[in-house]
Amino acid sequence: MAQYFHVNIQYRSKERRVMNALLALVTGILTFVYPGFLYLIAGGYLMALGLLMVYFRFPPALAAVPIIAGIIIFIFPDLIPYTFAAFLGFFGLILLLALQFSIMGFLTLIIAVLIIMNPESIAYFIAVFLLLYGVSNLIKMYQDRAGGSHHLTG
Repeated sequence: MAQYFHVNIQYRSKERRVMNALLALVTGILTFVYPGFLYLIAGGYLMALGLLMVYFRFPPALAAVPIIAGIIIFIFPDLIPYTFAAFLGFFGLILLLALQFSIMGFLTLIIAVLIIMNPESIAYFIAVFLLLYGVSNLIKMYQDRAGGSHHLTG
């Protein structure tokens, strides 16, 4: 018996985009300022992202990924590099395949590989990813609102 899943995330409400961008920016800034609390910040970000996905009615399997990653980080803080890198790898593939957000998708995959190669600098890699993601979402939202056809992110 074959089951086929189709994930359609074409419609992005303004409210969701703003919440997502602000969550990423605030978390990125907190990570730069307090790298010693990385497991709390990263785990909290992933849990909040998962709850936002549930609130905005994403498919349950997709919304469960950041929630599970956040729980793993809270329970096993030593696994932050591998857990967050796996989440970024999954997220990067989604950005590349489903959302056509190609530049950010490639950057996400590159950051995931860099985290695996250099786990002692994970706080800075996570902060850079979150700030890039938040700023690119705000830029894309501004471009869409201005009616521009040129997109920085893809």
